[in-house]
Amino acid sequence: MEKVNIAQHFSMLQETWSSTVVGELNEAAIKLERLQGELAWQQNDQKDELFFIVHGRLLMMYHERNIWVEAGEFIVVPKGVAYKLFIPNGVCQVLTIEPQKAVALKRCS
Repeated sequence: MEKVNIAQHFSMLQETWSSTVVGELNEAAIKLERLQGELAWQQNDQKDELFFIVHGRLLMMYHERNIWVEAGEFIVVPKGVAYKLFIPNGVCQVLTIEPQKAVALKRCS
């Protein structure tokens, strides 16, 4: 059991769309991500995904609606739901909890 300094890990992420795994929770990876701009449509057919906004804001886009998520807020994307991330201004720092197996994610159109 070790504590994790989130600010220290974020300071090491310099590239846009870079990430680092900082822990594990059951069969999920706890990741810190530095996001900017737009991410293609994705979908996880196996498990839910959690996005906690540490700094900045992002637009979580679904086919039927869009939701702004601000610093200090989180959103859970249910399994099987397609989503797209959009960060229009600056950088967004996000803590995600998602399945460790990347094969569970797929790009959607």
